[in-house]
Amino acid sequence: MSSRNEVQKAATAPLDGQDDARNTKNEYLCTGKTNNNIKQNIMLEVTDSNFNEVIADPTPLVIDFWAPWCGPCRMVGPVIDELEGEFAGKVRVAKCNVDDSIDVAEHLGIRNIPTILFYKGGEQVDKQVGAAPKPVLKQKFEALL
Repeated sequence: MSSRNEVQKAATAPLDGQDDARNTKNEYLCTGKTNNNIKQNIMLEVTDSNFNEVIADPTPLVIDFWAPWCGPCRMVGPVIDELEGEFAGKVRVAKCNVDDSIDVAEHLGIRNIPTILFYKGGEQVDKQVGAAPKPVLKQKFEALL
């Protein structure tokens, strides 16, 4: 059986052999550490301790519930990153590692990952369970505006 560190290394290994911003974000989300030489825009991280504070902000919010070992999560992650850039200043995007924030996932009934929750005015207004193509997710982002 693999150790947690081996799983984290595998989850953050570049898919294309490049050390790009997506992989740096994954490295940060898995380990809390990044290469200080890389300029980046780190996504908000939702945890058991800050969940209520994060959803209290009236700005529309998208939370991606994921885990480092989840293959479909690694497919959806870069799409969420792209949409974060496209909707910057209009929609906040956060990630919640379900392995680290078990209480939040349990409270919200997250049973499958990836699960993406959409909040407007502090209330959940939509949900996407499982991987979805960018046009589907983009439509859900647009519905928050």
